[in-house]
Amino acid sequence: MAKRLLAIPLTTLLAATAIVTSMGLLRGYAETLDSGSLKAASDFDAIAETSARSKAIFEEASRVLTHPRCINCHPATRSPTQGEDMHPHVPLIIASQSSLGPAGLVCSTCHGAENRPIVGSRMKSIPGNAHWSLAPASMAWQGLTVGEICQQVKDTSRNGNRSHADLVRHMGEDHLVGWAWHPGDGRSAPPGSQETFAALIAAWVGTGAECPD
Repeated sequence: MAKRLLAIPLTTLLAATAIVTSMGLLRGYAETLDSGSLKAASDFDAIAETSARSKAIFEEASRVLTHPRCINCHPATRSPTQGEDMHPHVPLIIASQSSLGPAGLVCSTCHGAENRPIVGSRMKSIPGNAHWSLAPASMAWQGLTVGEICQQVKDTSRNGNRSHADLVRHMGEDHLVGWAWHPGDGRSAPPGSQETFAALIAAWVGTGAECPD
């Protein structure tokens, strides 16, 4: 495939790219690409100082936490966002205190137990999971720094009363967390895998659960 592309004149490629972009298809294609790898916990062994290593590990894990697949459901307000650009959810949803959506238009109205393909639509699919819901208001992440998210994640008064061990299990075993790496056609996934991410969280906890500045 690469050799064939190289044989195409540059002007032709540029023209084709312009057409695709104007049709709004290039973004859709980009959203299906893998977001890259996630460093393993062992990659940080060379950092001798334990506190510094802990902070560096969380920084790496934050590449998942701040990815649109996660942060769209951890909005700054009780209104979820969607898409790679985190635009307001369509239709507009104001969940109030419930994580399942407002009365009469709960999440399950549109989001089923599995991703649902949409033929002939730019959106390509409707995301779905049996546990689809908005994060609690206490776990709003949008607009926060990595350090602030870190403090929030380990604060039992805001994280659902989860201990450090509970956090590791939640990140590694929760089905909705795992959905992020299988988001359906037309959406990018966070880097790495749920297993690698959970291993980073475990290593972060094991090094004192220190938060970046």
